Amino acid sequence: MRVLGKTGQKISILGYGCGSQFLKMPDGEWESHFEHAFNAGINYFDTASSYGGGNGSVSSEERLGRIVPAIRKDIFLLTKIHERDPDKARAEFERSLERMKTDHVDALLIHAIQPEDDVKAITEGVYQLVSDLKAQKMVKFIGFSSMDSAERSKELIEKLDFDLTLLAMNATKYGDFVKVTLPAAREKNVGVISMKIMRNIIDKGVAKAGELLQYNWDLPGVAVNLVSQTGMAPLEENLNVAKNYGKNLVASLNRKELESRLAHLKVADNFDWARPGYYDGMMC
Repeated sequence: MRVLGKTGQKISILGYGCGSQFLKMPDGEWESHFEHAFNAGINYFDTASSYGGGNGSVSSEERLGRIVPAIRKDIFLLTKIHERDPDKARAEFERSLERMKTDHVDALLIHAIQPEDDVKAITEGVYQLVSDLKAQKMVKFIGFSSMDSAERSKELIEKLDFDLTLLAMNATKYGDFVKVTLPAAREKNVGVISMKIMRNIIDKGVAKAGELLQYNWDLPGVAVNLVSQTGMAPLEENLNVAKNYGKNLVASLNRKELESRLAHLKVADNFDWARPGYYDGMMC
């Protein structure tokens, strides 16, 4: 467990992502997967209004609505709103609460900050909404996520009062979030959750899950590694890595060697989530 920045909340260092990989598991399988993660000690569960739900399918939030009410007080529940218009975003958030059968979330993020996002427009628009929801105690903590703009993320952290942020960071150093955004977050004690740690890396056979997870856990300021996975085997592997790391039973990592080994992957074409037209939660 680590403290998530200024939130003061103790969060499991391994988070459970309820995006595209979670949605690949059919009914009858995902329930036991989720339950096993919870029973193993994971208390951070991450979703978004845009995860699934198209073409008549059940959304990630609707799945969580089947299981979250029974364990609500024991978990840190985070969702995200994609709309930038405050009225549309409020309706989006209210739908999320209805889907998950809860009257509040622990964290609400403005989803997927892009280079073209205008900070002034966010400040005067959707930021005011999430701040109001926090004041109304429908949300405990507010923040934003980004896979695409370290500079815009840095600007938001410096200019606004966010509690946490979810950033794409991995050992390839793609996106420069570690260099550009992480120092700003640490300066203001903004809680940092890292994502896209293994996506499109682990399948290439160039690094092991333990190395990639440890790389991010060793970054000063990172509280949680968020991972979405399909099937019990990768979940068990990640849980074992997290438990050993938490007990200081892992060997020291040669960070420079790992960065050098993965340097050739630091281009957008190597990551499906960095390509034009991708949205977080796509089934790919």
